[in-house]
Amino acid sequence: MLEPQQSQPILFSNLDEWLSHLETAHPVGIDMGLGRITRVKESLGLKFPCPVITVGGTNGKGSTCAFLESILLAAGYKVACHTSPHLLRFNERARINGADVGDADLLNAFERVEQARCRLSDPPTLTYFEFTTLAIMDLFANAKVDAAILEVGMGGRLDAVNIVDADCAIVTSIDLDHMAYLGNTREAIAFEKAGIFRPKAIAICGDPMPPTSLINHAKEIGADLYLMGKDYSFTGDQQQWGWSGRGKRFSGLGYPALRGVNQLLNASAVIAALMALHDRLPVSAQDIRNGLALVELPGRFQVLPGRPTVVLDVAHNPHAAATLAQSIEAMAYHPYTYAVFGAMADKDIEGVLKPMLDIVDYWYCTDLPTPRAASAHDLVKRLQAFNKEALVFPNPGAAYQAALDKAGEGDRITVFGSFYTVAGVMAYRNNQAH
Repeated sequence: MLEPQQSQPILFSNLDEWLSHLETAHPVGIDMGLGRITRVKESLGLKFPCPVITVGGTNGKGSTCAFLESILLAAGYKVACHTSPHLLRFNERARINGADVGDADLLNAFERVEQARCRLSDPPTLTYFEFTTLAIMDLFANAKVDAAILEVGMGGRLDAVNIVDADCAIVTSIDLDHMAYLGNTREAIAFEKAGIFRPKAIAICGDPMPPTSLINHAKEIGADLYLMGKDYSFTGDQQQWGWSGRGKRFSGLGYPALRGVNQLLNASAVIAALMALHDRLPVSAQDIRNGLALVELPGRFQVLPGRPTVVLDVAHNPHAAATLAQSIEAMAYHPYTYAVFGAMADKDIEGVLKPMLDIVDYWYCTDLPTPRAASAHDLVKRLQAFNKEALVFPNPGAAYQAALDKAGEGDRITVFGSFYTVAGVMAYRNNQAH
């Protein structure tokens, strides 16, 4: 006979121990469905006393969260922001007032979630993402913030973040990614993403060509849907850009500090959301200008100072790689382009490589420190199928150093393919600087 699960909380005294425990606390890494996490949420008594904005979509989620956070901070609000995954430190996933939350606050939140879990009869296990997301939400709900921004992990309908009823939900873009979980058409994926919309609440779609499944779902549940090109739009020239929406208009806006061809799409959706929330979180035109000017987000078409030019971009699906390719082509001339490339085995690797094939002259493929990664040797084989030669490296730092040794001052190095690839190069550069 099966014994009932032990209900004694398992507690740890430091963050690293907690995180390594959570990696194996649930039998599988991704387990779609809200049943288990909802039970723990109710045991915890999680409620947000402030407006909540959730951000889903295939690409552009991180940038959208960064814009929202930056504009609301510029307006003087106390803002909490949860994003994932992190690049170098877990604490990056939880920010209050623009600063990463400290270990002590995270440990307290982890403990509260574990105790709430163990209070239940036959306590459910939670995945790493479910447990940490719940802990961060609980931390935010108790932090007396004016607004909480929550980035959806994957999909929407069955994602851990969707246990919260958002006052405003933004879907940034819809493209093919995580198809094993979300479906293999834009229509199927859009339905999953639209699962974060709520009846009578604000729903923003930043994709200029939204699938009908998203529009139909918003209509069926009675969400207040804002569509790009219908309910709001933007125009721009070389110097500045303007936004117009339902009864509101801004002109003479400066370009956002985040570079890349899709950032005006993301910024426009953010302004639409903030205008829709205006009664509860008023922001001025100057707040928007300041927020766009001061926004920072590592690893999203991040061009590092110095020579050769180094571009860091976490692009890891075909849509993001196509955007990266466009953004690179819009840059000044560079004689040669080197790529440091590492990717997950479950991604559409050919689809990620294709937009970059005509841009990159030299390929440096790297292994990554996770069992989910494709090996550098496998990546080389994929490139050889396109008649491209590539070198193999054991880690992103070694690949980056080799590219640096070969590149001339006027050349360019692009690091892309995964958060792990970018994080590996960032960590290597930080170590070299010390």
